[in-house]
Amino acid sequence: MPARRKAAAAAALGIVPLALTALGATPAAAHGSMGDPVSRVAQCYAEGPESPRSDACEAAVAAGGTQALYDWNGIRIGNAAGQHQALIPDGKLCSANNEEFKGLDLARADWPATSVSSGSYTFKYRVTAPHRGTFTVYLTKPGYDPSQPLAWADLDLANPVATVTDPTATGGFYTFSGTLPERSGQHLLYAVWQRSDSPEAFYSCSDVTFGAAAPAAPAPAASAPSDEQVEAATERSTVENHGHGDDDPETTSDVAEGTTANEPRAAGSTASLAETGGDGTTPYLAVGGAAALAVGAAALFASVRRRAVDGGRHGR
Repeated sequence: MPARRKAAAAAALGIVPLALTALGATPAAAHGSMGDPVSRVAQCYAEGPESPRSDACEAAVAAGGTQALYDWNGIRIGNAAGQHQALIPDGKLCSANNEEFKGLDLARADWPATSVSSGSYTFKYRVTAPHRGTFTVYLTKPGYDPSQPLAWADLDLANPVATVTDPTATGGFYTFSGTLPERSGQHLLYAVWQRSDSPEAFYSCSDVTFGAAAPAAPAPAASAPSDEQVEAATERSTVENHGHGDDDPETTSDVAEGTTANEPRAAGSTASLAETGGDGTTPYLAVGGAAALAVGAAALFASVRRRAVDGGRHGR
């Protein structure tokens, strides 16, 4: 077989396994924020990005604009890999050091808050695409002052109030239990969702009030966005809800979900539908494309082989 035909055959053989690998790799994007107790960003989105009702949300929009609220499920670090404290400086925990969400870091005592009490608590994490990973929720220490910028030292990191791995998403929420310790007055719950198949992590701040000991100017009651509001956000959002992590709601990407082209891909981050918890909402464009690639590669190989055989016959 001439060298040119040998090279073509080798290329065809190389494409086939790659195509089959792509066929099995159909990741689904992961995005979300705490729904109960509702996070700051979800609360402000529920109020309405263009005309929020509370003073705190109005200030957040003034500081960072309305787009952050339409992107309520995208407070993330694509290459976090568990290095949360190293990547997020004090005073920027609620935004995860993301300039778009800087309004959420405003230190003020009038953020809308959810009323809670010590004891068992059922957390509900609003998710727009499920994925495997671990949720960890921290509570601020006694003496927390909401009028000061939130620092890592304000959180009781040694005693998370909830930790769960791979909960099941039902009805648009991950639901899991935790235990709130004795506290009084206004506090904050900080949730970290670290994916296990990718270095990507998501963050949210939820303001809560314990018992009757309220601040001099009580924070307004919090309320989560409705299903209709969540759905409406997709039209204005700049992050993908059901795509492949390239932060473009209109496209998919061949980069590992949750990363951008210049972010590292986690070793072994390719995930199957079973691993992602994908369902009918999982896009099948990648599956169809991979199948077409496999068929095309097989046809190319057959063509190269046929030419080689014909050439061998004619050369006799």
